[in-house]
Amino acid sequence: MSHLTHLDKTGQASMVDVGHKPDTERLAIARGRVTMSHDTLALIQQGALQKGDVLAVARIAGTMAAKRTAELIPLCHPLPITHIDVSLSIDEADSAILIEASVKTVGKTGVEMEALTAVSVAALTIYDMAKAVQRDMQIEAIRLVEKHGGQSGDVVLE
Repeated sequence: MSHLTHLDKTGQASMVDVGHKPDTERLAIARGRVTMSHDTLALIQQGALQKGDVLAVARIAGTMAAKRTAELIPLCHPLPITHIDVSLSIDEADSAILIEASVKTVGKTGVEMEALTAVSVAALTIYDMAKAVQRDMQIEAIRLVEKHGGQSGDVVLE
C-alpha cells in the first residue's frame, strides 16, 4: 500500500470518496476469542449466570454492532448490509469462546470493519455478562481472516 486512503492531500483525516466505484458483492469474515477459567466457561455452558444466556445475547449484540459500525467508526461508510452471521463456539481445551462474524453487502466498499466490530462487541458482551464471576477474562486475537470482492479481490489471511 503506497498511501493511507483516509488522508486528504493536506494530511487531514477524510472519508474516502467511493462514488466512482462499481457495486460488487462483498464478504468479510473476522474472528476473535474470549478466554476464561474452566469454572466460568462451565457456568456459561450451563446457562447459570444471572444475566441470562450469554451466547445468545453476544450473538445478537454482534449482529446489532455490525449494523451500526458507521456510527461508531468515524470514517466508515454506512452500508446496506445484506447478511450478518455471528457464531460462537466453545473451545473447552483452551477454556475459550470462539467468535466468528461473516458480513455481506452489495456495494462500493467492503464490510471488513463491520465484521471486526461484530466480533469486538460480541466479545465485550461476553465479558460484560460474565464479569461478576471473573474479571480477568481475556479478549484476544480479533482479526480479519477473509475478504472477498472489490478492487483488491479476494484475500484469505487464515
